[in-house]
Amino acid sequence: MDGSKPVVLHEQDRDLESWDDPTRGPVQWRTLLSGDRTPTNALTMGVAELPPGGRQSPRIHWHAHVEAYYVLSGEGVVAIAGVEHPVRAGSAVFVPGDTEHGAANTGSETLRILYVFAADSFDEIEYEFPTVRSAG
Repeated sequence: MDGSKPVVLHEQDRDLESWDDPTRGPVQWRTLLSGDRTPTNALTMGVAELPPGGRQSPRIHWHAHVEAYYVLSGEGVVAIAGVEHPVRAGSAVFVPGDTEHGAANTGSETLRILYVFAADSFDEIEYEFPTVRSAG
């Protein structure tokens, strides 16, 4: 048995986490499911909130794990491998592993995105940014 158990929780009961620095950009999120925080495995899920203002948040980055987004509210642009795609409530996005991507809020309200990683826990996701990417 893998140790995972059924879990039901509410987003507002989860801790708010954030980044706001020049490398990663401004973004807030609540981790909903993650093996390091809940008795779950195989998926990590949370809700990210990007403030209005058009800045990319998080900045263009990549990680080995595949990721999917579902836009809950707001509107923006998701850049994947250098191509920008407009998104709004109801949009679904799939990002292959090791693919550069980022999002920007182009609207006047907070852009809320449900994200899912194919990973046991959020601490497995190693974010890389262009300023630190090594050649090779």
